[in-house]
Amino acid sequence: MKNLTLFIFSFFLISSSTNSDIDKRIDSIMSDMSIEQKIGQMAQINLTVIANGPDKWSSFEPLQIDKDRIEKAINKYHVGSILNTTNNRARDISTWNQIIDEIQSYALSSETAIPILYGIDGIHGATYIDGATMFPQQIGTAATWDIKNSFNMGMVTAYETRAAGIPWNFSPVLDLGQDPRFPRQFETFGEDPYLTTQMGLASLEGQQGIDNNMNNDFVVATSIKHFLGYQTTISGKDRTPSYIPEHVLRELHLPAFEKAISQGAKTIMINSGLINGIPVHADRYLLTDLLRDELGFDGIILTDWEDINKLHDRDKVAESRKEAIKIAINAGIDMSMIPYDYEEFCDNLLELVKEGEISETRIDESVRRILKLKIELGLFDKKNKPDYIDFGSQKHQNYAYDAAVESMTLLKNVNSTLPIKNKNKILVTGPNGDSMRTLNGAWTYSWQGEKTDFFAGDHNTIYEAIKNKFTDSDVKYIPGVTYPINEDYDKEPKFEYYDQYVDQKKEAIKYANEEADIIVLCLGENTYTEKPGDLNDINLNRLQIDFANEIIKSGKPVVLVLNIGRPRLISEIESKVNAVINIYLPGNFGGDALADILYGSVNPSGKLPYSYPLYSNSLIPYNYKPAEVQNNAQGAYNYVGEVNNLYDFGFGLSYTSFEYSNLKLNSNQFSKNENIYLSVDIKNTGEIMGKEVIQVYSKDHYASLTPDIKRLRAFKKIELKPGEIKNVKFEIKVQDLGFINYQNKHVVETGIFDLMVGSLKSELIIQ
Repeated sequence: MKNLTLFIFSFFLISSSTNSDIDKRIDSIMSDMSIEQKIGQMAQINLTVIANGPDKWSSFEPLQIDKDRIEKAINKYHVGSILNTTNNRARDISTWNQIIDEIQSYALSSETAIPILYGIDGIHGATYIDGATMFPQQIGTAATWDIKNSFNMGMVTAYETRAAGIPWNFSPVLDLGQDPRFPRQFETFGEDPYLTTQMGLASLEGQQGIDNNMNNDFVVATSIKHFLGYQTTISGKDRTPSYIPEHVLRELHLPAFEKAISQGAKTIMINSGLINGIPVHADRYLLTDLLRDELGFDGIILTDWEDINKLHDRDKVAESRKEAIKIAINAGIDMSMIPYDYEEFCDNLLELVKEGEISETRIDESVRRILKLKIELGLFDKKNKPDYIDFGSQKHQNYAYDAAVESMTLLKNVNSTLPIKNKNKILVTGPNGDSMRTLNGAWTYSWQGEKTDFFAGDHNTIYEAIKNKFTDSDVKYIPGVTYPINEDYDKEPKFEYYDQYVDQKKEAIKYANEEADIIVLCLGENTYTEKPGDLNDINLNRLQIDFANEIIKSGKPVVLVLNIGRPRLISEIESKVNAVINIYLPGNFGGDALADILYGSVNPSGKLPYSYPLYSNSLIPYNYKPAEVQNNAQGAYNYVGEVNNLYDFGFGLSYTSFEYSNLKLNSNQFSKNENIYLSVDIKNTGEIMGKEVIQVYSKDHYASLTPDIKRLRAFKKIELKPGEIKNVKFEIKVQDLGFINYQNKHVVETGIFDLMVGSLKSELIIQ
């Protein structure tokens, strides 16, 4: 105990000394800075602005830095941060290191000698780095229900991003994906706050390291996003208004961010939309009172793309862009992702300071945070870079494959259609059957992912993987329906993601009728994100549905493979197919993972991280209120309220079966400050090894605010041999059974609760 105390005390002294040294270093730097130089640190510009090219929106190839442009940006305007890539495409690792080194060399030799903080969107791998390892998108990672997969994705993404010389990643996404219409649902960890929190913390730890040591050359600083309530819009469309009571914001949307801040998240990116009529970038209550003062966040608050300008251009809360800057900076913004018109931002901000509309003290607060992160990342210090021998390595690829195969969720399997057995002729069809683009989704080698097939050609599509796996079968691909292909990867895409056309439909139907023994029907979406991905119709594309109906008429077994970023309605065809498997957006190894599951060499273990709706007007998360389900009324009125899901949150089948028994609690009565210890036995009652996700839910019988029908409180993924029984234990704080009331306070009320695991239930009383 004495040694432990001494260690803790010594650690405290070291940490305090380090923080003190950093503060002194910041003081020294800022003492020599002019107000113009300070303001420049708050500006973030796109790489194209300083690249050699025809304009500030594009560059010539090969990519080169323009000396005059970088001179203006860094020496005249003292820009502190750069992001992204040029021409919307990935670069190889040598190009990135050359460009980053050149930028930093110029910055460190400038008048201020302050390095550039370079940031990038590495969403499911190092997005803009050619040869990087691509994992499933976050929604697929959540479907694994195993935090190790989120940690591995974060760790590998950080390693391979840092290998390119980039120290800052705009990830993870901690938004709740509660609306299947929203174009960025695939970037989330699903619709549940607890699942999102656990997966998000694992990703954060993987990226920033267990000890949050930013001077480690194998980690990055993260930017958790998008604070707060971003994906809960009324319309279901990106960057449109939301109306969210504060107690709901705190109950559902805040926990993941609060935990991530406590874990040491370095920066945070802000919601691009409006909540209750106020643009979040203008909301001082959310950015300063809540985020700074209440949650204690001391890192950088970063805007999203052009969002300060939108206060004037779109939201009309500022009469000019200059006033927009005043509102946003005074609300709490530290750095503006401009990304092009930085001169206007810097000039206007300087005027505002000189006019007394923004205090220099307020500017100093932001600059201190920016300089602190640059110091922590070691950007001021010259040091030898390590060899990144594991960049794109087999080890990293294995992590990505494991996540992909564990994400895939078997939703239907009539008469054990899967795994495929004794089938000589397999027809792979549908627009997603031979595309690396659709396996990955957006944020893959480019913003919308349209360049993926050019960069990922050495990986296997679904068709290629099935052909390689089923070597004793005759595997044929006939699309039936196809997405147009952008022929020139150096140019912007010519087609919208939703464009589709009939392609060899007659040939596919003929082969299905006359030749095929089984049909693997690969339907879904092409890649999209943000505003381009907005939906007016959540149904699966009509061409695909019509084609599916024709294929089904063949009478052959049909395996429906859903390659989707959000649940598109399939109610018209679901009852007619023999099997359904949701593969989400599984990344570069999704084809191989699916082939292994279809073959039976891997047992599927994914579970839905969202509710899969049955109808277009039934888009309700699993934690709904009891009023959503009502009985027929007596007398003059007759009404029925129903929740209609095709598949429920947390659902997923296996090639084996599991039996739950012996649910026990350490007591049936608890005080508000106690912990609940729960155990349950799980048995593999089938004939093959399988993984099962044990999910623990709570239900409050009565509360002062209408309780949710149920809430996820814990989960654990285990593997069981045939006939094996495991006793699984959980510890749940009674405090976690509380909720945020109308006074925006967390309360735990006395009363009766249920804890539910599978079909088992145990009642407890909180006194």
